Amino acid sequence: MTDKKINIAYQKLMTYCEVNDYKGFDPYDGLNSKLFQFIPFLSKHKICRLIWIQLFKKSPINFRFITGVKKDYNPKALGLFLSSYCLLYKKERDVNHLNKINFFIKKIIELQSKGYSGASWGYNFDWQAKAFFQPRYMPTVVASSFIANALLDAYEINNDKILLDLARSTCDFILKDLNRTNGKNDDFGLSYSPIDNSVVFNASLLGARLLARVYHFTKEEHLIINAKNIVNFVCSFQKENGSWSYGTLPFHQWIDNFHTGYNLECIADYIKFSKDKSYSNNLTKGFDYYINNFFTNDGKSKYYNNKIYPIDIHAPSQLIITLLKLEQFDEYEEMAKKVIYWTIDHMQDKRGYFYYQKNRLLSSRIPYMRWSQAWMFNALTCYIYR
Repeated sequence: MTDKKINIAYQKLMTYCEVNDYKGFDPYDGLNSKLFQFIPFLSKHKICRLIWIQLFKKSPINFRFITGVKKDYNPKALGLFLSSYCLLYKKERDVNHLNKINFFIKKIIELQSKGYSGASWGYNFDWQAKAFFQPRYMPTVVASSFIANALLDAYEINNDKILLDLARSTCDFILKDLNRTNGKNDDFGLSYSPIDNSVVFNASLLGARLLARVYHFTKEEHLIINAKNIVNFVCSFQKENGSWSYGTLPFHQWIDNFHTGYNLECIADYIKFSKDKSYSNNLTKGFDYYINNFFTNDGKSKYYNNKIYPIDIHAPSQLIITLLKLEQFDEYEEMAKKVIYWTIDHMQDKRGYFYYQKNRLLSSRIPYMRWSQAWMFNALTCYIYR
């Protein structure tokens, strides 16, 4: 097997995304169903919303066509595509890549959530979780931080100060609109959105990473101070073996693959932009746990630390990104290629898109744009850019 295999898979994926104009379905978009919204008894009750979303998320059959869910732009997906095309433009200086960059910037600015302290973005669907309900386009720290980072990627190409100002504005959303859970001294974790109080570790770290990266440009001390306080809070919850649970709530105590990867790349970026090496040991312990617990010898990407299935497309894509962020790709290149090859062989459709999840028996082959295509496109772009 050679890199030719990866390049062919990448070109097929790129064509699929372009043909679909970067619009698509999402694992969590079930509440966009016109049928569901037409039945008030269902749409007004939490348990009904939870069941409906889980039905759409876990079923191998795509019910969206018959229940009135339409393909749409997802702001976070646009951010991932924007970051990807910025890498491509740095590599090739192709005007077509620059046109894509401008297209994504325009769409992202159009889809801003209004009425908050700074530029922010949410998802294009209502979302019911166990801990909270998020209305359509309610901004979250996850979506907003990925998008603001993508705008900074574009800023490094075109030097358009509007993009830096937008990313700086997102820091105001993070620091003024999100709720805090205080730890020791000045440490704190961030809520997922302005309307909940849950603490999810990767979400908090994504906020810290953006604060640190904007500090790299603006040198505002309070940004890096707050970033450090968040990183310190999350690292205080790291287990002795180097792992993290998903969050602080009782039903957030699982340990999974790609959210661990998020944690690691965010800490690595914090260290890079702040020059603060006091969390290097946390990073080393976390990476050792990650690389030794989430991947099999034959290239499968485990979802959880203690079981393989479902194999989620997020996991192999995050491996590539994590290895590159932590400058570990050369050492683990053979392993990474094995994971990429397995994923292409077992999770890419002949039409170019990647499947959502593979199970022992029933797998979901629905072509989700944000969850599957945007992430694999970003990961393979990072691989090729390297």
